[in-house]
Amino acid sequence: MNRSYDLVTGNMGLLISMPHNGQLIPDSIASTMTNTGHQVADTDWYMDKLYDFAQGLGIAIIKPRYSRYVIDLNRNIDGINLYPGANSTELCPTTAFDLSPLYKTGQEPNEAEIQRRIELYWQPYHQALNATLTQMKAQFAKVVLLDAHSILSHVPRFFDGQLPDFNFGNADGASCGSELINKIAQLDLSPYTSVVNGRFKGGYITRGYGKPRENIHAVQLELSQHTYMDEPSDRYNEKKAAKVKEKLQVFVQCLVDFTQQK
Repeated sequence: MNRSYDLVTGNMGLLISMPHNGQLIPDSIASTMTNTGHQVADTDWYMDKLYDFAQGLGIAIIKPRYSRYVIDLNRNIDGINLYPGANSTELCPTTAFDLSPLYKTGQEPNEAEIQRRIELYWQPYHQALNATLTQMKAQFAKVVLLDAHSILSHVPRFFDGQLPDFNFGNADGASCGSELINKIAQLDLSPYTSVVNGRFKGGYITRGYGKPRENIHAVQLELSQHTYMDEPSDRYNEKKAAKVKEKLQVFVQCLVDFTQQK
């Protein structure tokens, strides 16, 4: 078993990917990093805790152990910017969201180091992700991939003002069928705000694995961290989280129901 990620198998056609949930940094990389890098502040905090109800429903879950600062599993290894014209972080980020340097001067990863990280961390995760979806498609008529993310509600580098609470994306219709995204758009998520294909339309995973013509539907949810955390800290707020989890369960059940439609 590869120890760079954890995979829990399920018994239905739904897989939740949490590519930015990991927090570990290998010692060999940490020694080249600044204190900012060590803090892994841009983690999609507590994704596994927010979706802890999913395993009991028989939903498969895949999540990495290592931080997005080591390598971003939601980026294409050819370096293409998924949001042309917008500021974005690299495959192996060199700055935090607030533009603070992650590496000591002159110790940023070179091409050989980036390739090493691709082989050690990126490829195993994507091989497992692809294999799991392939196995699901052999068993179930419809398969859904949920790419689960969260982010601070204010990140001037990426967007102006405050982000909506629930940010759904299906790459402007390319990664999942209209029937599913319409069902999601009609969910009652009040009192939370929501948007479909706003600032976050879906990253590499959503775009790369969503094949609606083959009945593999991929959706990204970028959840605002103020819905379950004490921003701007990394503290989990149990009261807030309990409320937003009710809506997450409604959303996930919508995905489950879709996979089980004849």
